[in-house]
Amino acid sequence: MVGNISEEFVRFALAQDVLRFGEFRVKSGRLSPYFFNAGLFNTGASVGRLAQFYARALVASGVAFDMLFGPAYKGIPLATATASALAALPDLGGRDVPFAFNRKETKDHGEGGTLVGAPLHGRVVIIDDVITAGTSVRESVAIIRQAGAEPAAVLIALDRMERAGADDALSAHSAVQEVSQTYGIPVVSIASLTDIMAVLADDAGLAAHRASVAAYRQRYGV
Repeated sequence: MVGNISEEFVRFALAQDVLRFGEFRVKSGRLSPYFFNAGLFNTGASVGRLAQFYARALVASGVAFDMLFGPAYKGIPLATATASALAALPDLGGRDVPFAFNRKETKDHGEGGTLVGAPLHGRVVIIDDVITAGTSVRESVAIIRQAGAEPAAVLIALDRMERAGADDALSAHSAVQEVSQTYGIPVVSIASLTDIMAVLADDAGLAAHRASVAAYRQRYGV
């Protein structure tokens, strides 16, 4: 969670229909009372504003970084747009932040390989939409370290603050906590489930969803 931009982001996600309330079967098999689909930020204006949130959250976190890395596929447009947003932030004084991303398939012509963009160097921030199993983070950390650079943080849109596992064998930590502990790097989120609940508490039009989200958090949250 990053300052007062967190609830602002939740309201933006609601306005774009990226955050929805109801009953949704999620990847874990659970029935969730809310669903966040960052793929629905799918216009120039919405992606541009999303990138501004990422940029503001990263700068506000205080994490020292040299460049961005976007894991294929969702991280590719996120890293591209966020690098552009960072260049326009007054806080950075016009600093031009390089970025790179990977292909899932190795290119066997031209420059070859799986990496595209600026050479990986220094302190690298991995940017993605959410962390579920942590697979893309693991792969990204390996790519960054193999290039001789150092992962500095993971930057995501939403922290669901949710434990994994079967109902009778829930993990002790959330996916975000596991990533942070495993790699020894911070995970910076624009917003979290706490911020979603704050918006629910403050918006009479969403009052019908308060109890179900609170119960879900009570059952699975950290």
